[in-house]
Amino acid sequence: MKLCLFLVGETDDAELSRAIDRYVSRLKHYCSLEIEVLKTPKQFKKLGQNELKSAEGKLILESLTGQDYLILLDERGTEFTSIAFSEKLQKWLNGGHRRIVFLIGGAFGFSDDVYQRADFKLGLSKMTLTHQMVRLFFTEQLYRGFTILKNEKYHH
Repeated sequence: MKLCLFLVGETDDAELSRAIDRYVSRLKHYCSLEIEVLKTPKQFKKLGQNELKSAEGKLILESLTGQDYLILLDERGTEFTSIAFSEKLQKWLNGGHRRIVFLIGGAFGFSDDVYQRADFKLGLSKMTLTHQMVRLFFTEQLYRGFTILKNEKYHH
C-alpha cells in the first residue's frame, strides 16, 4: 500500500518547500509517500474560475486509477483533532486500499467531477488557508498522525 500526495500546481515559495520537504523526509520512517505535482499548463491561466477547475479536474482524474482511495483536502471536509485524525489514518491504512491519494487542489478548489470521484473529504480548518500553506500544514499533520500511532513524543 502506498500513500500519495497529489498537488495541483507548483509551490513557488522556497521557504515553504523546504519546510514541506522536512516533513516528507521524516515521513519516510513511517510510510512510502509519493508526491506528484500536477503541473497546470500556462494556457490555464487565461481561463475563468469554473473553466480552470474543470481543466484541473481532468488532469486530476487522468492521474488516478480506479482502485485509488481519494481523499480531498477541502474546506468543507470533516475536521479532526490530531488524535482522531491518527485513528482515521489507521483505518485508511488497514482498509485494503492499493493506494491512498490525498489531494490538495488549486486556488479555486475542485470540479464537480472530482468531488463525485472522492471517497472522503478532509478539512484542516474552518479558516481560509492558501493552498500553498495547506501543503505544509497537512504534511506536518500526517507526520504527527504517524508519531501518534507509534506512541512517540512528537505530539506532546
